[in-house]
Amino acid sequence: MTVLLYDLVGSDPSRPFSPHCWKVAFALAHKGVSFERVPTPFTAVAGVENGRHKTVPVIREGERTVGDSFDIALDLERRYPDRATLFGGPGGEAAARFIERWALLTLHPYLAQAALMDIHDRLSPDDQAHFRKTREARFGKRLEDVPLTRDERRPAFRAGLEPLRATLSFQPFLGGDGPLFADYIVAGAFQWVRVISDYEFLAADDPVRAWLDRCLDLHDGLGRSVPAAA
Repeated sequence: MTVLLYDLVGSDPSRPFSPHCWKVAFALAHKGVSFERVPTPFTAVAGVENGRHKTVPVIREGERTVGDSFDIALDLERRYPDRATLFGGPGGEAAARFIERWALLTLHPYLAQAALMDIHDRLSPDDQAHFRKTREARFGKRLEDVPLTRDERRPAFRAGLEPLRATLSFQPFLGGDGPLFADYIVAGAFQWVRVISDYEFLAADDPVRAWLDRCLDLHDGLGRSVPAAA
């Protein structure tokens, strides 16, 4: 049975960009579960599955729906225990929870603000109006003013990646010799801005970039199926 993945898109439905949806896409591929993306712009999210879920990603498998990227990963692990593990056991689930909190608190704030206008510019007009209203309320300033300090803040952002960089000096993936959901959590964040923005978030020689390349090559190049923004 093919799983449906409600996936956030802008004006181009072939370029899904949500970091949380990418986590799920990687997780489905990791489990060997066939899936079909359902392109979902911002203004259509409220109507997904008759409003049963407030955000995407959402997956539908038969009559079942599951929302929230981490809950989806847990559900896949429980439903397909005989396939490649996403966590490697309860300890791996707990560690992935930490990685998710770290990504949301350390990676996402800078990435979201630095790429804000890039996101806006890739949306349809209706979504642009929605995006501007909600994000200006969130940041308390004009949308155009939010990314203005991204250049001066970038060195601190890159320095904050040192725990990730140091870990990858011991092993090719956060999961060890192969990827786990922890890798997809972080890779989803960088895939988000790779798809939506041509800004150089990572230095060319950064080991994190080499790790991201490895992640993009996984599952027959799933991550590379959407070209980088140009």
